[in-house]
Amino acid sequence: MASYDVIVIGAGPGGYVCAIRCAQLGLKTACVEGRDTLGGTCLNVGCIPSKAMLHASHLVHEAEHNFSAMGIGVAAPKIDWPQMLAYKDDVIGQNTKGIEFLFKKNKIDWLKGWGSIPEAGKVKVGDEVHEAKHIIIASGSAAASIPGAEVTIDEKIVVTSTGALDLPKIPKKMVVVGGGVIGLELGSVYARLGTEVTVIEFMDGIVPGADKEVARSFEKILKKQGLEIVTGAAVGKVETLKTKAKVSYKLRKDDSEHQIDADVVLVATGRVPFTEGLGLDALGVKLSPRGQIETDGHFRTSVPGVYAIGDAIAGPMLAHKAEDEGSAVAEMIAGQKPHIDYNLIPGVIYTTPEVASVGATEEKLKEAGRAYKVGKFSFMGNGRAKAVMQSEGFVKLLADKDTDRILGCHIIGPSAGELIHEICVAMEFGASAEDVARTCHAHPTFSEAVREAALACGDGAIHA
Repeated sequence: MASYDVIVIGAGPGGYVCAIRCAQLGLKTACVEGRDTLGGTCLNVGCIPSKAMLHASHLVHEAEHNFSAMGIGVAAPKIDWPQMLAYKDDVIGQNTKGIEFLFKKNKIDWLKGWGSIPEAGKVKVGDEVHEAKHIIIASGSAAASIPGAEVTIDEKIVVTSTGALDLPKIPKKMVVVGGGVIGLELGSVYARLGTEVTVIEFMDGIVPGADKEVARSFEKILKKQGLEIVTGAAVGKVETLKTKAKVSYKLRKDDSEHQIDADVVLVATGRVPFTEGLGLDALGVKLSPRGQIETDGHFRTSVPGVYAIGDAIAGPMLAHKAEDEGSAVAEMIAGQKPHIDYNLIPGVIYTTPEVASVGATEEKLKEAGRAYKVGKFSFMGNGRAKAVMQSEGFVKLLADKDTDRILGCHIIGPSAGELIHEICVAMEFGASAEDVARTCHAHPTFSEAVREAALACGDGAIHA
C-alpha cells in the first residue's frame, strides 16, 4: 500500500494542474486516471481537438471565400477528411504527451485505472488501495442528454461532442440540439466543410446567459455563414433510423410540431458532473440536487480530508476555472491563502468571429439596479480587422456610471478570446475605463478596438 500526501482523482485540466501544483509545493502526489492518456475530456475529446478542427475548417473557409480577394489564386480546396482527423489526433497526442512529461518532471505517480474512495484517507485503483492525507476529486463532467426527450446516443448517428470529433465522414446534413458553446463551435466546423447545419435551441436566443446584444449579433453572423438556427424550440424525440435520424420538435410560440432529418444529430445540451463509481454515497459526501459535489469556500466536502474541484462542483464548467481551483486547493493544503474571483473568469466561443466575455452583462446590471455606462466600438473602425477581412463585430465595455470602474466586457470579433484578458487584468486591479483608454496600444492591432471602447465610455472613441 503506497502512501501519499495528496491523491488527485482525475487528470483533466483541474486534476493535472492540481497534481503539478501540489508537487511543486513539496507534497508527495499521485494522480488517478483511467484513460490511456492524461488530459481528461479537454485534451482528448474536447477543448483541444475542437480547436484544431475549428482552425482547419477556418482555413478552408478562407481559401474558398477570401483568397481570391487578396490576390491568391488557388483551386477549390479538397478536403482529405482522414488526414484532417489525423492532424487533430496528432495535436491531441502532442498535448497529452506533454502532460505525461510534466508528471515525470514533477515526480507525480500516475495511478492508471478508475478510482474510488472506500473510506476517508484511502483511494482504491483496481485491486490496490493507496493512502492519502488529502484526496481531491477532479472527476470532471459528461455530456448531458436532451431533457425530457426520447433519445439514445450511439456516438455514430446520434452523437455527443466526443462522437462529433471522430465521424467517419463529413455528413451532408447535421442537426445540432443546443445553441450553446459546444453546439455552435462544432456546428460551425461542419458548416464550413459543406454540411447543411440546423441548430435547435430551447431558449429564445442562442448562447443563453450571454450579453443579449452580442448574442443577437452573433446569431445574425452565423446565419449569414449558412447555419440555420431555430430558437424557442423543444426537442421531444430523436429517432434513429438505419442510416439517418429524425428529430421531432415543437415551437414554443405556437405549439406547432416539426420534423427534420439528418445524417448526424449532435446533442449539445450541456454537461453534468461525472461522479459515477467514486463511492460518494457510501462515503457520505453530500451532493446538490443537480448532482454537483457540495463544497465550502475551501473546496472541502462534507467528509474531512476529501476535496472537490472543477466540473464536479458548482460554477461554470470551464477548463480554466478548474485549473484555477486546482492550483488554489493545492496551495490551501500547503498552508497558503489563495483567492479566486469568480466574477473575473472569462468565457470564450472559438467560432469565427470569436465571442468573449468577462464580468457583468448589461442585463445583469439592469437587474441589480446598478447605474452604468456603455462604451462600444465596431471592428469596422479597426484598421487591422479590415486588413484581414474580419471587421464584423464590436467591443462593448460596461463601467460604473459614477466611478468609471469597469464592470464587464463583451467582445465579438477577431481574436476576442485573446483581447478579453486585457480587461480581466484591468478588472483584477480595479481599473477604470479611463485607465484602459489612457494606456498606449500598438498600431495596428485588434486591441485598439478595446481602447476605443474604453474611450467611448468617456468623451468618445477617436475612430467611430
